[in-house]
Amino acid sequence: MIDPLVSDSINILRKRSLAEGGFANTDNGDYRTDATAWAILALSACGLDPEIISRARSRLATGQLPDGRVSISPYHPAVYWPTPLAILAWSQSPSNQDSLARAVDFLLDHSGMCLPKQAKSPDASDSTLKGWPWVAGTYSWIDPTALGIIALKVTGHSNHPRIAEATRLLLNRQLPHGGWNYGNIIVFNKELRPMPENTGMALDALKSLTARSNLELSLDYLKIVVRNLRTPIALSWGILGLGAWGERPAAAATWLSECWGRQARFGGYDTASLSLFILACRLSGGIESLYRLAP
Repeated sequence: MIDPLVSDSINILRKRSLAEGGFANTDNGDYRTDATAWAILALSACGLDPEIISRARSRLATGQLPDGRVSISPYHPAVYWPTPLAILAWSQSPSNQDSLARAVDFLLDHSGMCLPKQAKSPDASDSTLKGWPWVAGTYSWIDPTALGIIALKVTGHSNHPRIAEATRLLLNRQLPHGGWNYGNIIVFNKELRPMPENTGMALDALKSLTARSNLELSLDYLKIVVRNLRTPIALSWGILGLGAWGERPAAAATWLSECWGRQARFGGYDTASLSLFILACRLSGGIESLYRLAP
């Protein structure tokens, strides 16, 4: 049921592959680092197009800054959240090990801004914990922290102190009734609402780093809400997050097919969303299960 959808998705990605290497995020669009990294992961999960993957990895390396970061564009060097994606894209490539090592060192040496705890702060989260930000010099948030954890685990740093602290950050930001949103918990004494994509990412990142008993409420939340998701980012992260803990829904293929069909009404998905969709189709576990497949 899913294979034709994956095949169609791959054909769309190929059309967005650029002659100079890398991928655009939309038809006839310009090069994007995040779209390129996601497309590399999607094609790798399907075991396809090694030459396109090689050129894309080289294009990522060309844009890497001297300190190891990979920014969203050369015009915005502070926006370094794509660095974990580049690490994932390079991790199975012998010819990109220098770029990989420098990106890993950058991630280990940088973090989101830590703030001293204020007695009257309206936010209940622990602002002293270090994760990773979207933009240099700003607060740590769930998405870049989860991606950073996944990237460092894949490259063999599961026992590094930065992973341990980032794990504490994710657990601290877990909502009391389960799930995660973008990064807060309780603000002005009101518990915030969970978001399925953030919850899926956090669950994927926390695989093997904490006891399942610490996450049962979040797993329960996601198992309920994923039934009604049909957009590519929320549905795909929901499936991947549950899959990381052996809870991939039996109806996942049906839901993914319905998600694909929504393009007829709402328009085609961008490269990052389409790549994530492919990964949700192909991987029975979370993102890390890609690295148990042959390169």
